Amino acid sequence: MRSQAIRYLILPGWQGSPEEHWQSHWQRSLPNASRVEQADWDTPDRASWVAALERAIDAERTPAILIAHSLGCVTVAHWAAQSDPDVLRRVRGALLVAPADVQRPGCPEPLKGFAPIPRDQLPFPSLLVGSDNDHAASPARAMEMARDWGSEAAILTGAGHINVKSGHHRWEQGFAHLYRLQGRVEESARKRA
Repeated sequence: MRSQAIRYLILPGWQGSPEEHWQSHWQRSLPNASRVEQADWDTPDRASWVAALERAIDAERTPAILIAHSLGCVTVAHWAAQSDPDVLRRVRGALLVAPADVQRPGCPEPLKGFAPIPRDQLPFPSLLVGSDNDHAASPARAMEMARDWGSEAAILTGAGHINVKSGHHRWEQGFAHLYRLQGRVEESARKRA
């Protein structure tokens, strides 16, 4: 993927992604990368988070690949279900890492406003990366979200929530998933041409 032709929008989840999180590392490492900033990382509001994503995408005409983690993945699904088609077309693909199952028993109260999780297929290529021991979404739920969203899926072994607590600071191995997604994006573009 030619970096001049694409931008990367980083979408952290609940409480944001600290400096040592892989999303922060990727933001520094990828060309044309920026973060979707939320007004309140600790008390997420679905409408506000979706609106922030819409503004970030609409701010530039340059096509974007979304790189979402946890609640950021659910935000992408809500945004895609209600966004204007002209804005939707600016997104070329989405890497959805460790999506938060906001419908699970014991889900933290601040996340419950994002339920129910949209089941609509995403209108762009997507790759969901989950883990077999993620407290935020069981492998079965991650696979169900992937099927609903039309995402290719990869379930990692022992990766936890794929965040700082699970030891994923730089997560260089994750770039392989991004490159795989970019391959699907390029293939999709060739089919449209």
